[in-house]
Amino acid sequence: MSTSTIDTLGIVGTGAMGRGIAQIAAQAGLTVRLFDTNAQAVTAARQYLQDTFAKLAEKGKMSAEDGAAALSRVVPCGALEEMADCDMVLEAIVERLDVKRELVARLEAIVRADAIIASNTSSLSITAIAVGAKHPGRVVGYHFFNPVPLMKVVEVIDGLSGDPAVGDALMALSRRMGHTPVRCKDMPGFIVNHAGRGMNIEGLKVAQEGVAQFADIDAIMREQAGFRMGPFELMDLTGLDVSHPVMESIYNQFYQEPRYRPSPITAIRQVGGLLGRKAGAGFYRYVDGQKQLPAAVGSSVERVGEP
Repeated sequence: MSTSTIDTLGIVGTGAMGRGIAQIAAQAGLTVRLFDTNAQAVTAARQYLQDTFAKLAEKGKMSAEDGAAALSRVVPCGALEEMADCDMVLEAIVERLDVKRELVARLEAIVRADAIIASNTSSLSITAIAVGAKHPGRVVGYHFFNPVPLMKVVEVIDGLSGDPAVGDALMALSRRMGHTPVRCKDMPGFIVNHAGRGMNIEGLKVAQEGVAQFADIDAIMREQAGFRMGPFELMDLTGLDVSHPVMESIYNQFYQEPRYRPSPITAIRQVGGLLGRKAGAGFYRYVDGQKQLPAAVGSSVERVGEP
């Protein structure tokens, strides 16, 4: 399979990930078909892309003409059947295996036999998602990171039944869209979320044991370890409604390996709605999207729900 055949990309799910992938694909010259079970979400996603391209033009990062052309390549779909002519369909929907399997089955009844079906899952097994598919070889993992246009890495995951040519095609497509692809096997957490357990879970254990506060731990990881964000800043960006279930999924897929055990800190905060930036409060408060630092690192003044 050649990436020259991937010119029309269908995206199912128009949240932050779906929008971001649509942006880089449209900028790379692909025709993008957007679908969501919520029709208003599709309209909102296209408006978001229109505003984004306009801002990029204002900043001189792309011409107004290129922005208009990119937007014209983003086509809203009112039904999944409108994905019929897509060379590839990528799902960025809820992290539930049964829902993803059901979508794969629906797509197989719509798209061509040689069309690629990709999943942006962050924690579920690609092999498991492909179970029951008529053509499991074309089901592949394609995991981007938020925010997609700025996070220039993407994981290409081969399931046990995957056709290597499909992964090859996505490696080349990634470069076409300006991203650096990394190829990996189908294991819990793949590469990035597997490695990230070391920082996030250990950071949570440090806080849980009362060794240091959230802001102190983040500062150490930024200023001493050289990370762009500490664990709590990163979880606020991703959202605990995403991060905590991923931690639970990886823990269970490794048969409750103790080092992957999630923290009650995130469980309680998820239930309490302290999800992060999207909720206006997480491990930090956010005003107009800007993180509000404590009055002084090392003090408990103005902290949100200390451990």
